[in-house]
Amino acid sequence: MTVEITRATIDRYNRPGPRYTSYPTVPHWQSDFTAEDYLAALREVATTTDPISVYVHLPFCAERCAYCGCNATATKRTEVVDHYLDRLERELELVTATLGTGRQVVQLHWGGGTPNFLNEAQSRRLMKLLHTAFTIDPAAEVALEVDPRIGSREQIFLFRELGFNRISFGVQDIAHDVQVAIGRIQPLSQTQTVVYAARDAGFTSINIDLVYGLPYQTPTSFATTLQAIIDLRPDRIACFSYAHLPQARPNQKRVDARQLPTGYEKFQLFRQAIDTLTAVGYDWIGMDHFALADDELAIAARERRLQRNFMGYTVLPAPHQIGFGMSAIGDLAGRYAQNDAHLGHYQRAIDAGRLPITRGMRLSDDDLMRRKAIMHLMCNLEVPFDLKLPPTGQRLDDVFPAEIERIAAYADDGLIEVEPHRLRVTERGRFFVRNLAMELDRYLQQATTRPLFSSTV
Repeated sequence: MTVEITRATIDRYNRPGPRYTSYPTVPHWQSDFTAEDYLAALREVATTTDPISVYVHLPFCAERCAYCGCNATATKRTEVVDHYLDRLERELELVTATLGTGRQVVQLHWGGGTPNFLNEAQSRRLMKLLHTAFTIDPAAEVALEVDPRIGSREQIFLFRELGFNRISFGVQDIAHDVQVAIGRIQPLSQTQTVVYAARDAGFTSINIDLVYGLPYQTPTSFATTLQAIIDLRPDRIACFSYAHLPQARPNQKRVDARQLPTGYEKFQLFRQAIDTLTAVGYDWIGMDHFALADDELAIAARERRLQRNFMGYTVLPAPHQIGFGMSAIGDLAGRYAQNDAHLGHYQRAIDAGRLPITRGMRLSDDDLMRRKAIMHLMCNLEVPFDLKLPPTGQRLDDVFPAEIERIAAYADDGLIEVEPHRLRVTERGRFFVRNLAMELDRYLQQATTRPLFSSTV
């Protein structure tokens, strides 16, 4: 990459901001959105034949990593998982009582936590429950996240037998001092074992997650990590920015903030990842994903078919996402809904026979229009003036002229190229696409106090 970005530019734009897996973002959702509101959304979806996406949150881990920002619960007791599956079964029944059984699923994702914390019997039970509730399309994306530290060749083959065709391995970094600092000791040999197993088992897509901005990371150590991952040749690599928010995530208080690369030094690590990965055949996708040029994600990006939802970038758009489990999020019928993020509260709600919704939002017409514009920007790196916005089909430039003017002003710093029919994000601007999207965010523009977000760099 030839573009130069100065320390002053990083300092100017490095400020807290959303990652825009949704719009409006979660902090702006409302606590008075209830289970009845969610049921109303399910009733609307029930009147359609739209395919759906299903997310299942499996929060359990053997231990809590210091860097982790997920909704997770540490336990070593198998029966805790069994009790949780009992509640998932009941939640599935509560949802399908309104939605109906047998709905076509084109995307299924097990996230966590650590989904492979489940033993074989528990994994088989959960997949059977899902097949009872839904019809999983033969061409569906069926994915799960795996912690290589507790994975095995036999377990990987089990997941393939159960119908999973996409798998994501959490690696973060291979340097031992970094692993000690984040409380996640993971020899490279463990990662190699499960990645090779996934290849042998016939998974159609293998992803590896890395994190930059971790304590003790240096350009030299990160180069070693990148090369080790390149040698494994995964189809996709996600390179996430570490978000240090100990005030919201108490486990992160174990991370020595004095050892974190920040600002320009952190940016240089991501720049290093881009240069290294694109030099060996990976395309840079969206903000922080990389895919081999012949991977369907890379093809979709080139053809402007890329989609973005709570599960990340995808090529299979489903108009409705239904979430199951503690803290899971639904996005359906123009509404967002989130389950209780406290395990005990979630389970007590299910035991009482009610859906465990604690917050959500019904999107206004303005929300729907801005969401379309923001997601198009995040996926396609452009603001087309003639983009048709839901629900009325109005042109973007007719609805948001002031926002276009604000984004166009970033041309002064070389982040935007103003073209006759669109604003195009430049190579320099890709690093700051979250900042650009924030100009379309009415809630941030009007806020007197900012919610807690990670830094944009």
